[in-house]
Amino acid sequence: MKELLKDKLTGQFTTVQFEFIEQFDELTLKFDKSAIVNVCAFLKDEDGLKFNFCEDVTAIDWATRKNRFTVVYHIFSMENKFRLCLKVDVDESECSVESVSSIWKAANWAEREAYDMYGIIFLNHPDLRRMYMPEEFEYHPLRKEYPLMGIPGAIPLPKK
Repeated sequence: MKELLKDKLTGQFTTVQFEFIEQFDELTLKFDKSAIVNVCAFLKDEDGLKFNFCEDVTAIDWATRKNRFTVVYHIFSMENKFRLCLKVDVDESECSVESVSSIWKAANWAEREAYDMYGIIFLNHPDLRRMYMPEEFEYHPLRKEYPLMGIPGAIPLPKK
């Protein structure tokens, strides 16, 4: 399956630079964020691949890298019983990436969670709003600069 995946992707996307990483018996595919929608649509629809389930979308805050964030997608092919991890880097200055919720409906809430916790904007998302924090909350709690104990007074506590 790994070789088929490599052959199909490099054949279909000749201008995209893919990095294939094998680690702990899992394949990770890293590429530029500009290709995320096209690559995901191809992985879902292509005969022989059929990655029809998006298990999770999350992010990593590297704090000191040029591309501060990495958005991570865990997808699964039920037909082939094969799991694939996709990674795209996102620079803090343009903290956005296209949404894949039009490809996998299950990505909707996971993208909203990543937006709420990291502040990454998922462009063309059908309902991008906060999940846990109030809409007016100005911080993103999973960013490295957010204090471990929170910010006193940043959010009103419920009355007893």
